[in-house]
Amino acid sequence: MVIAGFGDTGLLTAIQLSNRYDVLGVSPKPLLSSGQELGLRLTRPQEWKRDYLVRFDRYKKLDGVRTVHGEITRIDAPRYRVELRHADGTAAEAPYDALVIASGVTNGFWRTAEVQGEDEIEKDLAERAQRIRQAETIAIIGGGATAVSVAANVAGVGSPADASERRPGVHLFHPRDEILPGYHPRVRRHLDATLRARGVELYPRHRAILPSGLRNEAFTRGPLAWSTGQPAFEADLAIWATGSRQPNNAFIPQAMLDEAGYVRVDHELRVPGTENVFAIGDIAATDPNRSSARNWGYRIAAHNVHALLAKQGAGMKPYTPPTHRWGSILGPQANGLEVFQPNGGRFRFPRWAVEHLLFPLAVRRGIYRGMRGG
Repeated sequence: MVIAGFGDTGLLTAIQLSNRYDVLGVSPKPLLSSGQELGLRLTRPQEWKRDYLVRFDRYKKLDGVRTVHGEITRIDAPRYRVELRHADGTAAEAPYDALVIASGVTNGFWRTAEVQGEDEIEKDLAERAQRIRQAETIAIIGGGATAVSVAANVAGVGSPADASERRPGVHLFHPRDEILPGYHPRVRRHLDATLRARGVELYPRHRAILPSGLRNEAFTRGPLAWSTGQPAFEADLAIWATGSRQPNNAFIPQAMLDEAGYVRVDHELRVPGTENVFAIGDIAATDPNRSSARNWGYRIAAHNVHALLAKQGAGMKPYTPPTHRWGSILGPQANGLEVFQPNGGRFRFPRWAVEHLLFPLAVRRGIYRGMRGG
């Protein structure tokens, strides 16, 4: 079987299936380069790399999985095969009995479909973190989880008790009345208060005018203008997290896509009109939030692929999206990891539990089923 895309979701799906099938994963990066925890990535890059920039050979359950560093250029569904282009430019084909599309989305500089080497990823990581450290006034544009995470983490850099540790001025501009659309109202209120307590200035009802020629991969600087009529704002550094996601679908047949360019799926995460093609994660049009990227969606996809290949079609399970988004938003903090539930409730793992229980046991041993040291 072939997995198109080997980010978080594709990798987890492969881990579920690796003991039963010959799995080929195709990735534009030569290692896992996660799109998670942008706030941590920009402010504590070494800590982020430990869990989110990980060589494939560290995952024990990928020992029998073949990976291709490159990209899929075409799905030939009638012939049950995909066409590939390796990172060195050479072309190839790979047959499949089942195909899982997990190509995700392009969403700013932290989630791209560009074929990159490890050195390029490391260089970009260091350069962006350096620009954050050098800026005195930082504007974050956007009101979703990524923007909130960046604002909270950047504002948390340094200690106000230590004059040598400078904190930048952080300003969060968002177009709605409240931050975090899609989350429970209690979550929105709690994170609003958290940001204000960290000194973040919030500017609701500010809809930015994108600078001409802006590429999501770039930071910008200079005055920010607003289509909602407010005065321009001058920033040393502007970070664009406006949610302008683009599905990575250039290789996917048009018949498999909805009007927005995402892959159509049924309740079992199978692409309608196909027998053996599934989609999972941010590329899959499961619901408005495309929530199968979370909520254990990879388990449903892997179960249903196995049911198909083992000719147990009646044993397929439906994927049911939650009403509200949930999970961690800010990532690990000095006082632990706060996790939000779909009903607006929250609980916190203390820092010691995150470092000694949650990541080593629940994540590395439980979810990833065993990892080797870095």
